[in-house]
Amino acid sequence: MDLLLLLGKGMVVTIQLFLLTLIFALPLGLVVSFGRRSKSFIINGLTGIYISIMRGTPLILQLVAVYFGPYYIFGGKIDRFTAAIIAFSLNYAAYFAEIYRGGIESIPRGQYEAGEVLGFTKAQVFFKIILPQVIKRILPAISNEVITLVKDTALVTTIGVAEMFRAANNEMSRIASIQPLFVAGVFYYIMNLVVAQVFKFTEKKLSYYR
Repeated sequence: MDLLLLLGKGMVVTIQLFLLTLIFALPLGLVVSFGRRSKSFIINGLTGIYISIMRGTPLILQLVAVYFGPYYIFGGKIDRFTAAIIAFSLNYAAYFAEIYRGGIESIPRGQYEAGEVLGFTKAQVFFKIILPQVIKRILPAISNEVITLVKDTALVTTIGVAEMFRAANNEMSRIASIQPLFVAGVFYYIMNLVVAQVFKFTEKKLSYYR
């Protein structure tokens, strides 16, 4: 019972990290996808470099850089949990941006023209006609990234965030048993089952966009 209580506290931190990352990364990814499709050479180039760096370097390296970087560069400190949120949000926004871009570019040009004929502004065409179709098309890819995020939250143990994996690892060392890791594995599996079911339900609700 004590083990479940201990891991439960760590799971709360894991869930907070998971939800806050999605809250920041999903809209940021959409903004970055706009930049990637921009006709401006500078904006397109900068967002391309950002995506390349985020996807081309390990997340664990980004975590360490965000946490220790301010100390070595500015002489200041940043909260461990805040550093984790920043690193995860920047990393996942890059992946979401490419998913968004692929979804947007898969929509036929005629959809835009039809909206303009109806008298919609460009913003109205995008948010009322294009975006709903894009969401339906990219849900499977987004769900894969979100499921990966659940598992990646264990990486924050490298900068000392007391999430579920760190709690399990500490308890395993204390009682000299692998049981805490098995219990933590069950918790992660349940979280991913919930995430998968949420996306499955959402896909069914949006099936009329097919």
